[in-house]
Amino acid sequence: MVIAIIADDNKKELMAQFCTAYYGILCCHQLCATHTTGKYISDSTGLEIETFLMGSTGGLEQISSKISFNEIDCVFYFRSTDPSKEIHDYENTLLRLCDVYNIPLATNIATAEVLVTAIKSGSLDWREFVNPRSEYNTRKKKKV
Repeated sequence: MVIAIIADDNKKELMAQFCTAYYGILCCHQLCATHTTGKYISDSTGLEIETFLMGSTGGLEQISSKISFNEIDCVFYFRSTDPSKEIHDYENTLLRLCDVYNIPLATNIATAEVLVTAIKSGSLDWREFVNPRSEYNTRKKKKV
């Protein structure tokens, strides 16, 4: 599975703790993240993470684009709970695209734990049939 990881500044430590706790599951999947979050988690956990631009400079748009092409299977996006934080259009776009393309999305640690447990149990394996870049869809068919 391809898992996108995003965390607002005041949630990066929580995301790193989450990724540490579920390292054994996450290390078996392809991870991508906005730049600062990806570097923070990689440095904290040793997980291999493909990084995009910083969230505020286009990273969320890059992940949104991959969602639009059905190249992301699950999103962990720990959002700020600060009521004074302005919500940007690109954040709403990412959330809407997850709804449009049926991408499982966790915006807090409680939901993230449910999703990561579902990944471990195989409950999200249906994504392999939908994602055009999954191992299922890219393996070469054996000639008969």
